[in-house]
Amino acid sequence: MTPGPTGHAVALVGCGAFGTFVLDAIRDIPSLRVVACADADRRRAETLAGRYGAAVHASVEDVAALPDVDVVVLATPPAAHADAAVAALRAGKHVFCEKPMALTVEDAARVAEEADRAPGVFVVDHVLRYNPILRLLQRLGQENLLDPLRRFAFENDASDEDLGPDHWFWDPAHSGGIHIEHGVHFFDAANTLTGSNPLQVQGTAVRRDGGPVDIVVATATHPGGAVATHTHSFTHAHRAERQMMRLDYGFAEARVTGWIPTHATVTAWTDDAGAAGWEALPARTAELLAVPGLRPHGQEHITVSVARHAGSDRPASGRGITRSVPHRVDCVVDLGGENCKPHVYAESVRAAMTDLLHCAAHGGTPQADARTGLAAVAVAEAATRSAETGRTLPVTIPSTSTVGEAG
Repeated sequence: MTPGPTGHAVALVGCGAFGTFVLDAIRDIPSLRVVACADADRRRAETLAGRYGAAVHASVEDVAALPDVDVVVLATPPAAHADAAVAALRAGKHVFCEKPMALTVEDAARVAEEADRAPGVFVVDHVLRYNPILRLLQRLGQENLLDPLRRFAFENDASDEDLGPDHWFWDPAHSGGIHIEHGVHFFDAANTLTGSNPLQVQGTAVRRDGGPVDIVVATATHPGGAVATHTHSFTHAHRAERQMMRLDYGFAEARVTGWIPTHATVTAWTDDAGAAGWEALPARTAELLAVPGLRPHGQEHITVSVARHAGSDRPASGRGITRSVPHRVDCVVDLGGENCKPHVYAESVRAAMTDLLHCAAHGGTPQADARTGLAAVAVAEAATRSAETGRTLPVTIPSTSTVGEAG
């Protein structure tokens, strides 16, 4: 679908808090305009539509039938994503879908197959793919300053302060459970940083006394022996939330803070050429943190210090790799700290929509396409079933003509 003469027309389905957040994040993308807001609760749709001068509708079917709509944004509760995505894709629309793209592998594969056939571009809102810090780490790997990732470990002490006992989050029929509703972000991040999808996963679930499952753990084994461990605990007050991503590259380690990363430290041991490469990073800050569609805040910076000959020149070995690495590198990447998290989050959503629009106009595959959404759901479902059965389970990703198993 090509945009109309006045640019891409967007319709939002799901006018709650997150739908409002998405529209606020994308509203000033050049050539984009909001033309319709749909929600089963007409008052919510009217409130948001009034801010944008948009038409009010009740359902995805309503907005998918509108000839002037180019892009449908899906911000409904998770259980509705798959059917809504299929309906919009069949109508020839581009689709921006909040995660998870479905609650089951079967439904995710159905969306992926429809995305394969449809003329529209499909993007799932896996915002970590558009985070500047994770992009930087990928670039450092491409420049051989970091070896392939050996271990991915994410610990999420999240808040349940606003999740009352009747909240849909706790009901797997509506959310899919923690691995699916929330964990897909981090299964996808691990797939991105390892460059692969896992072969198998072991899951564990802990049930609150007299209540729902509120702590889950999944350990996934990737090709080549990389391991990813994911822990999510929805048990904290807002002020006591903590998130940490630890990335083991063998001769280097990165520690990334925040579920929307805004700060990272990297410690590495390297040789003369590597030390020179690391020392050159601060001058390349804008280039290394660039994500198309994401506007810098202005407080981003990279600092690097190298301690020459902090270790012996004698070869050092680990996991069968031997090299001379006498120099210690300490690198700090800062996007402005925790206060900049709302900015980074909104701009990552803006970058994901920019990716969709770019592919719609010029072709190509978006970073967070149906393939990546299907893979994340497949890992999440296997982890959930593993916790229920007590068995390590294979991760099976259905294939379509374009949906393969590469991460």
